[in-house]
Amino acid sequence: MHRVPSAVSAANSSRARKEKRLMYVLNDVDDTKHCAGVNCLAVLKQNGADACDYLFTGSCDSTLKRWSLAQEGAICSATFESHVDWVNDAILTGGEKLVSCSSDTTAVWDCMSDGSCIRTFNQHSDYVTCLAAAEKKSNLFSSGGLGGELFVWDLETALVPIFKLNDAAEDECSTTVNILSSLSSNTNIRPVSSSNNITQHVIQHQGYIPVAAKGHKESAYALAMNAHGIILVSGGTEKVVRIWDTRTSSKTMKLRGHTDNIRALVLDSTFRYCLSGSSDSMIRCVHSYAVHTDSVRTLASTLTFSHIYLTDLATRESILLCDEEHPVKQLSLHDDSIWVATTDSLVPVCREPSLRVNGKAEIVQHEILNDRRYVLTKDTAGLVKLWEITGGVVIENYGGVSFENKKEELFEMVSIPAWFTVDTRLGNLSVHLETPQYFSAEMYSADIGISGKPEDNKVNLARETLKGLLAHWLAKRTQKFGMDGDNSSENDSVVYPPFEFSTVSTPSIVTLGSQGGPWRKKIADLDGTEDEKDFPWWVLDCVLKNRLPPRENTKCSFYLQPYEDSTVQILSQGKLSAPHILRIHKVVNYVVGKRVLDKPLDSINFNGTFSSGTLPGDQILNPIIGDGYFHYGVKSWQKLKPSVEILCNIQVLSSDMSLATVRAYVWKKPEDLILNYRFVQDR
Repeated sequence: MHRVPSAVSAANSSRARKEKRLMYVLNDVDDTKHCAGVNCLAVLKQNGADACDYLFTGSCDSTLKRWSLAQEGAICSATFESHVDWVNDAILTGGEKLVSCSSDTTAVWDCMSDGSCIRTFNQHSDYVTCLAAAEKKSNLFSSGGLGGELFVWDLETALVPIFKLNDAAEDECSTTVNILSSLSSNTNIRPVSSSNNITQHVIQHQGYIPVAAKGHKESAYALAMNAHGIILVSGGTEKVVRIWDTRTSSKTMKLRGHTDNIRALVLDSTFRYCLSGSSDSMIRCVHSYAVHTDSVRTLASTLTFSHIYLTDLATRESILLCDEEHPVKQLSLHDDSIWVATTDSLVPVCREPSLRVNGKAEIVQHEILNDRRYVLTKDTAGLVKLWEITGGVVIENYGGVSFENKKEELFEMVSIPAWFTVDTRLGNLSVHLETPQYFSAEMYSADIGISGKPEDNKVNLARETLKGLLAHWLAKRTQKFGMDGDNSSENDSVVYPPFEFSTVSTPSIVTLGSQGGPWRKKIADLDGTEDEKDFPWWVLDCVLKNRLPPRENTKCSFYLQPYEDSTVQILSQGKLSAPHILRIHKVVNYVVGKRVLDKPLDSINFNGTFSSGTLPGDQILNPIIGDGYFHYGVKSWQKLKPSVEILCNIQVLSSDMSLATVRAYVWKKPEDLILNYRFVQDR
């Protein structure tokens, strides 16, 4: 939950950076459980009678969690939050270092901390899918991804890659190699020679410069490394197992046999045998094992390869250990038990399931309501909930009702510009904010429940939401640096109740396209030092200086004409313009003010026409209707007689409809809106 330095390649830094985007992820009350499938596992065994073992899990919700394993069960003792996408793999190496890879980056953590990220790496050109560690060479680990690159890293030498495995030649193995100094106890590894197909890379303390050539011709899905970090085995979409010598960074051989993507690899303790699992449902070593009926995604074995739970490699006999309802993603041995990661939960097994650590329900369906403040969701438990986006909380749990029926029940005929988008790929609601549409939605204070403001005071939903999200950050910043930005009275820093975010289940802020790669923090962990390197410029302009970026036209053009059966003269020959959110009762006020206030009430017939002999007043001088029209002490339009009705397409409009709503649901044409008015007897 702290900003960490990142090893950024020169190639990446030379690219034109995309404008930063902001996203915030809403969390339910229980933050001690994963809310999406678990992709990876790692077990840390502690020595000592009173020592506690730990289980580390990585999830599609983009977080890792540390679980203390005790007789009473597994207790979540820490959450590691920095990735902004699915966590694909995790390993323990370097003493108490936890290394994780995601669809965005690779991260190194202090595994016994409260979630401290030491470093992130952005060398891969595509999703990082797999990791492997050297058990007896704790400073070494390797990473592979969809871009085809394979990197070997040394945690003790400036946290930069030692070399990049590169297969520029055809399928034949290289006969000339790039000799690197032996991976002995001396970790200061230096390249000493190179050939025409192994690309040399200089170790730099300021970062690593990757090359375009790839280690694999295609994506890498699985890695395995022997205990001393000498042998690296890789597999992927090429359907072959490649063997690499990390001392020379060369490919030594490849193993054929699988007919589909290779998903899992394991090396035995002698480094003579490699066990592979594939999407062709086969497990291969010296023999082929046709045990599964579907893709083999993960393997776990004893060091002597005597059993794969529970397949005896000698007799080739298999016993079904457990049959999970949800797909199994990874296995991890723990004494006589085995942890099983699934898309739903974790199960440690000792012949019989002994413990289940369930995650919370994942959101699988959502609908943004028309008022653009609420989102209806349905999770895997079948519960339908209503979320308030501007406050980040669940305001109603409807239980196991029909999602479609509830959506129809909550439908409102109201039109508010789309100022955010939502996705649920992390299992929670992720709210995406992007310019310029982000600042396009406005509402009146009275409509949103803000007291102490004039009725027609306009509230920008995006600005108020940002103020609520960054209230803690602004307070910390003020403590450290004092007030900055626009300190005028117009810069209202007060956070109103509809925009106060929960302090119990605080959301996480994510910036994409920022300097140094993706970035994520809980809003309660912001310390005030974050600046333009972390936040988009328009966020800082809004919160610190009360400035909004240029917006699209927020006005609605329309014509105001007498109803077709009325003899009332036209108020204006020209086009009128007013804010999109202007209510119809304001238009009524306009009509009354222009045509009624200057006439004796008894000169107007209740049949909708002026009495004979009366003449219309002056022509309209200003064709723009403002929000504050009729602030000169006249009575409210509801108390005036006769009453005025506004119509569109022969339909009488409700007084609380906005011009945008009329245009979207009644007018339904691209041309300028046409409204009609008529006088009727007060009902």
